[in-house]
Amino acid sequence: MAKNVGTVDRSVRIVVGLGVLSLVFLGPHTPWGYLGLVPLATGLTGWCPAYLPLGIKTCKTR
Repeated sequence: MAKNVGTVDRSVRIVVGLGVLSLVFLGPHTPWGYLGLVPLATGLTGWCPAYLPLGIKTCKTR
């Protein structure tokens, strides 16, 4: 898997993922907060499967 998520994109995904995931523990205690695992995982790995068919790549190529 080649990385296709850039640094700024990864940072935003991690922050958003943690924010949405916090809804499970701190906010209204809704299971919908587990959807925050998706942006968190893509931010931590640097690879987004949705970017492949769209041809998007936000990271710099070497």
